[in-house]
Amino acid sequence: MPNEPPTIVIVGRPNVGKSTLFNRITGQRRAIVGDEPGITRDRLHSLTTYEGRRFELIDTGGIVVSDAEYIPSQILKQAKVALEQAHHVIFLVDGRSEISASDRELASMLRKLGKPVTLAVNKADPGSKDSLVDEFYSLGFKDMFPISAEHGIGISALVEHVTEGIPKEEGEEQTADEEFAGRGIRVAIIGRPNAGKSTLLNALTGEERAIVSPIAGTTRDSIDEEVARDGTKFVFIDTAGIRRKGKTKLMAEKLSVVMARRNIRMADVVIVVMDATEGVLGLDATIAGYAHEGGRSVILCVNKWDLTSTGDKKAFEEQVRYNLKFLEYAPVVFLSAKMGSGVNRLFPLIKECYESASRRVTTGELNRFVETLHFDERKVLYITQPSVRPPSFVLFTDKSGPLHFSHERFLVNQLRKRFGFVGTPIELKIRGRAKKKDRPALK
Repeated sequence: MPNEPPTIVIVGRPNVGKSTLFNRITGQRRAIVGDEPGITRDRLHSLTTYEGRRFELIDTGGIVVSDAEYIPSQILKQAKVALEQAHHVIFLVDGRSEISASDRELASMLRKLGKPVTLAVNKADPGSKDSLVDEFYSLGFKDMFPISAEHGIGISALVEHVTEGIPKEEGEEQTADEEFAGRGIRVAIIGRPNAGKSTLLNALTGEERAIVSPIAGTTRDSIDEEVARDGTKFVFIDTAGIRRKGKTKLMAEKLSVVMARRNIRMADVVIVVMDATEGVLGLDATIAGYAHEGGRSVILCVNKWDLTSTGDKKAFEEQVRYNLKFLEYAPVVFLSAKMGSGVNRLFPLIKECYESASRRVTTGELNRFVETLHFDERKVLYITQPSVRPPSFVLFTDKSGPLHFSHERFLVNQLRKRFGFVGTPIELKIRGRAKKKDRPALK
């Protein structure tokens, strides 16, 4: 495109759900959702496409206009710069609480900008009479949308409205690689201390990098390194080793876990590095669990394979699968980061896992898939896919209530068999029988 894409800026006071909305619209988990100080205040940018309309979404830090101590003046200044360049502004408020003084002050500031502003009332209960939601009209904005960023309710209508003036691009929809070529595929490298994470980073980048020390009190911010391979940009993030409880001071232990989880949330793919000379330990399962819980694509990397005496990959992989049963979808790679053997296999595998997590299946394809199912526990009426990264599916069935674990696993395996989804978790949500008029049309 010859011109820069228009920007849509999300603003609001702290803890109203801006980062959750940012993640929901972009289909990523890049923005950190939580109360970690100094992190959720950063501005995040993401190029995003909706129905052929390409725009840049900006997540800003929590704003309290009159509280200089709570919000540093520099953060507020950066937010104002983003707002002045905005094509449209999403003003997010908390629908579960009454209008605050901070909401009114921010509303006044936004009206003075002269920009189009849409009020999004988050955490709105669709089952209520919306009496509290209606009170937000007093902020003075005519366009208001009740939404739930966490559950994805009302998001399509909101995004359709705020992107209304953006022209649609001609041609086919962009692939995941093309859409995010500007930022690259973000890959977090996590694992125990001395498992070879920094050595692997050196092998992947072809450069010597400073070692992230696992010693208590010396934990640093993550190291990001960009690598271009076969037309795709990869951004590798090396983190401090996560230590076993009791092996270091409590604060250092907490920091290593916080850093790992932060980098997992900001990553597209997570490489879990294990030490082949020590086998699969309980701490490996704990660390891998962070990636699984974060909904990221996962690759299990068995490092230092050149130092093992047996060389029996099949037996070691069985050990991995037994101890990490919840990661049955994650591919296992054997390599030696120090010697460089097996490292190049990671690049195409990372790309495949990322594309699998970004894959969207049409409702028509999913309903044709339903016709092939032989599932006795209950009748699956139809399936839709509301989101990606990780791929999430909603199953509408003739019975209410959750599926038995074995039945859920069967359906996930069938989805993988039909559509792939290598290296990525799959989320299933069950809904009871829907009325015929509410069923989506086949595409």
